[in-house]
Amino acid sequence: MIRLSELTRFYRILRVFLSYGLDEIIPDIRLAKPLRASFRMLFWIRNRHKDKSLGERLRLFLQELGPVWIKLGQMLSTRRDLLSKDIVDQLAILQDQVKPFDGKKARQLIEKALGGPLETWFANFDEIALASASIAQVHTAILKENNKEVVLKVIRPDLQPIIEADIRLMYRFASFLLIISPKIKRLRPHEVVHEYEKTLLKELDLLSEAANTIQLRRNFENSDMLYIPEIYSDYCRQNVMVSERIYGIPISDIRTLRARGVNLQLLAERGLQVFFTQVFRDSFFHADMHPGNIFVSYKNPRQPQYIAIDCGIVGTLNREDKHYLAENFLAFFNRDYRRVAELHVDSGWVKGDVDMDAFEAAIRRVCEPMFNKPLAQISYGNVLVNLFSTARQFSIEVQPQLVLLEKTLIYIEGLGRQLYPQLNLWKTAKPFLEKWMLEQVGAKAMLKKVREKAPHWMDTLPELPDMIYNSLLQQSNLQKSINLLNTSLQQQRKQQSQVLYLLGIGGVMLLIATLLYINHIKLWPWIIGGSGLVVWCISWKKVI
Repeated sequence: MIRLSELTRFYRILRVFLSYGLDEIIPDIRLAKPLRASFRMLFWIRNRHKDKSLGERLRLFLQELGPVWIKLGQMLSTRRDLLSKDIVDQLAILQDQVKPFDGKKARQLIEKALGGPLETWFANFDEIALASASIAQVHTAILKENNKEVVLKVIRPDLQPIIEADIRLMYRFASFLLIISPKIKRLRPHEVVHEYEKTLLKELDLLSEAANTIQLRRNFENSDMLYIPEIYSDYCRQNVMVSERIYGIPISDIRTLRARGVNLQLLAERGLQVFFTQVFRDSFFHADMHPGNIFVSYKNPRQPQYIAIDCGIVGTLNREDKHYLAENFLAFFNRDYRRVAELHVDSGWVKGDVDMDAFEAAIRRVCEPMFNKPLAQISYGNVLVNLFSTARQFSIEVQPQLVLLEKTLIYIEGLGRQLYPQLNLWKTAKPFLEKWMLEQVGAKAMLKKVREKAPHWMDTLPELPDMIYNSLLQQSNLQKSINLLNTSLQQQRKQQSQVLYLLGIGGVMLLIATLLYINHIKLWPWIIGGSGLVVWCISWKKVI
């Protein structure tokens, strides 16, 4: 049953949508004009922002609706190949320039979380937010214990009810899609929404983000490709996180990067290397890599280093997913489309009775035009449309655990397009994946596993005689138990045979006694007595 709060939220979304005149983006199909007219008649709302561009109106619409919608805008802001410059430039503002809430309110929230005045631990707290995003905003200060510059991140107040209402609407919409088109089922819309819900709600827990940041920092310790700021765990709470303040050039500021002599080609290549390292080496990747969260260090522009913040959303892959993806990528890079098709079937994404020749041909038709082209000449919008068409044709099921990975790939591709459009994705990624696969199989992988297990084996070796003795003793005891059980079963079977034999004799004697009685022959009392003796024997046997 639809809740009143859901109807209220849906009504508000439509009103805001119309107030910014966004009904003009409804595709120009046959029913477009009557649909727009019915919206206007139903709500009686005119475009109140005619003086603003479409991009600005879209940004303000998403910003007014809150974090779920802002996140959508952040992802779209990287797709300059799909959207106009006006729209992308406006949506880019959502990455770190969302309207902040009152700084005094932020101070109150932080002091309540820490249990005392800010001056107890911090100096020079700035109530003017350094940056403000959809979920939280950050303020600068000095940590008194070491006089280091830090940022205090605090969650926006009263967010959870809004997020939960919007997520419920998404579930309703997913159900509606399933009703109007049963073919949508293969896309598993409810599971996709569920994955999005989990990641969004995780962002409300800054203790989780602090733990993610610590893990990523450990994974890239002493790396010249990626730097993760230090977390001060003693001052972290569920709605407050304190971390090292970093200084860097926003990844979207291409003009400054060029002015400082940053090697943009190497920067783009390192972006791919960092992504593949996180996915395949660590199975733990930053899944919110929009431009507002990525900076470039001022140090050593000829060997540029990334700085990543905001690790609230991370993705993980199990061993099977990693091997499947790596084999798919390599088969794709080698143009082995038959292998790509076979991997889809082996993984269970496609039914085994699919026409493999037709499936292979469909994959080739989509992928082949992309090879040996730089990023600037590839329209991923068209590629995605064609891939979805292929998926629909062969009933490929969307895997929810890979939704975050897909979103991150979109971000990476968007960043690469801005930094160095001539980047050859295949030449950069293929050597990395080939090296990774060699490390997973063959003699090198076996030696690595031996090295990893050697300390455990050395610790276990002194205990080996006792373990062998205990194992043999357990086996001996088990064999004795089995022998006793077999003996018991044989005795029971023997007793059952004797009982059945006596029951048969008793039954025959009772039958004879009955016949004698009917024929008035005096021997029947002796027969009944014999039957009673048999019954007594049976009872005695059971007791024994």
